[in-house]
Amino acid sequence: MTTSPMLATHLADAILVLHVGVVAFVVLGALLIPIGAWRGWPWVYGFRWRLAHVLLTVFIALQAWLGALCPLTVWEQALRRHAGQVVYTESFIEHWLSRLIFFEAPWWTFVAAYTAFALLVLVEWIKVRPRRRATRA
Repeated sequence: MTTSPMLATHLADAILVLHVGVVAFVVLGALLIPIGAWRGWPWVYGFRWRLAHVLLTVFIALQAWLGALCPLTVWEQALRRHAGQVVYTESFIEHWLSRLIFFEAPWWTFVAAYTAFALLVLVEWIKVRPRRRATRA
């Protein structure tokens, strides 16, 4: 099956939206965990979402240490190339959303930032322990 350039462009935009969602999940999750623990929000103790949060954050930090690009970035760029676009050309969605999550900085800056962020999330895991739901008898 071949993908038309127009479909590839739309898929690339959809991946970019997903990528922004992943970034929001990781960043906002890390902000809301301590706030929710302080405010007594029960959902911040949910085991499944907390496990997904910590694993995703550690995965991102490991990618940085290994010098690997995010799979979503690789997939989006491949689709844009297939569509005949220069990587990160100026479509509306791409223009605004990519500016939220992509920055120009030396690689070691990202390694340090992702590592520090992963450590923060791991500390939150310890300080605000997720709870498994009690089974009903």
